[in-house]
Amino acid sequence: MINSPDSPDPAQLAFCNVGVLYHPKLAESRVMAAEMLEYIEGLGASAWVRSGWNGESIKEHLTKLDLLITLGGDGSLLRAARLTARHNIPLLGINMGRLGFLAEIQPAEWPDRIRQAFLGDYWVEERMMVHAKHCRDGEAINVYEALNEIVISRGHLPRVVRLDTYIDGGFLTTYTADGLIIATATGSTAYALAAGGPILPPELENFLLIPLAAHLSLDRALVLSSGVTVRVRVSTDHTAILTGDGQFEIELVDGDEIVMNASPSVVRFLRLQEKNYFYRTLMRRLGWPQTKKR
Repeated sequence: MINSPDSPDPAQLAFCNVGVLYHPKLAESRVMAAEMLEYIEGLGASAWVRSGWNGESIKEHLTKLDLLITLGGDGSLLRAARLTARHNIPLLGINMGRLGFLAEIQPAEWPDRIRQAFLGDYWVEERMMVHAKHCRDGEAINVYEALNEIVISRGHLPRVVRLDTYIDGGFLTTYTADGLIIATATGSTAYALAAGGPILPPELENFLLIPLAAHLSLDRALVLSSGVTVRVRVSTDHTAILTGDGQFEIELVDGDEIVMNASPSVVRFLRLQEKNYFYRTLMRRLGWPQTKKR
């Protein structure tokens, strides 16, 4: 049992209605979620616990929510981000994954950090999302949003796709490649980094356009402003794939178009560290030395 010593006046709490999402494949996440529920209620707030994979159940509670806490890795936060962005609900991540670029709190420190947040000692960081519209024969089939990236790529066969790419209506190039990443600044430390792209500070409102294994075509990353519209037309004699944040997969056929721009929604992260936390986290997560040489 985790106690809440010297509980503050409930009227002075920064958050009154809180959701806690555990990772259904991490037993320790479920246990911690139960302890956290008891702790938050001990502070005087209302709280509930759900599996982070139960999207429909979570959506039912979003309109009355002040804060959503996730227990898991960055994937858990990405999933929660897509659910909450339109509701302006701040997210607070407890890192139980491998890297944790997005998560704010390590498991051992959560009681003190939760209390700090509830007493109002925090700041909110906003992150841009990418909005993608999937079109076929001139008609929109569906729309998707992602915090890290949208990827258009070849399917399971090891054969290139040809991607006619337009920026604000003007033809840029045809990528002959395994695929194309359209990443936000947040996504610059994810798939885009693995593909050789630059690292962008998270507050930048920019897109990265990065080809994957380009063959005799443009093979450099491009940095685009947030106001642009990117349109990609797929040319392939086999099935291609559209993915978002690595968490959903949509089949594409020859002639399909994906139109991408900045989402009207932003993701709001609750931060408890100093505002220069990103660079320190980056060096630590990537295992790069931080000791100053004399």
